[in-house]
Amino acid sequence: MAQRNVKNLRIMRLLLSRPEGALTKYGIAKRAGCSSAWVIEFLNKLEAINLVRGTKVLDREKLIDHYIQVMPKMRQMEGFVKDPEEFFKRSRLPYALTTYAAENYTSHHLFLTRYDAYIFGKDEEKWKSLIIERGLYGKGNIRLIVAYDEAILLEAVKIKGVSIVSTPLLLIDLKREGGVAIEGYNLLVKQDVQGH
Repeated sequence: MAQRNVKNLRIMRLLLSRPEGALTKYGIAKRAGCSSAWVIEFLNKLEAINLVRGTKVLDREKLIDHYIQVMPKMRQMEGFVKDPEEFFKRSRLPYALTTYAAENYTSHHLFLTRYDAYIFGKDEEKWKSLIIERGLYGKGNIRLIVAYDEAILLEAVKIKGVSIVSTPLLLIDLKREGGVAIEGYNLLVKQDVQGH
């Protein structure tokens, strides 16, 4: 994936993390790993389509839709393991849960049908070996997604000893997942709005 698009996605995740506009352009540039000029240019593009004003998000829903529209197609692998939570905890490899599992750790509304997790591309073969060693490779109760940006795993937070994606990325992934995940998305948005 082009480095330019990765940085733009980072900027959008940062904006979604502080939609009230509390972040400065310089602060965004520092956290996104790009220049202030880059941030200003990208914010001007978002402003031209009425998604932001300065660093304030005008329409979170549309900014999330824009993110989904420009994000890359992701490589993934699936498997089945007896105890997914324990599988991740004992893996000793970096990961960040998303969709159903991450929502279950944050707001507890969705039935936990599958554990989706971002992983580093360099660890793909190690994860595959772990799945084969501790379960079955193929469609099952875990889905490992190769992160299109390593910052996704660096932005993760720990809850009860488990690594989960940032709230902005969880919202994006729940909406992208569709189906019943939309209900989790709507409840998380409502919870997030009340929390601010």
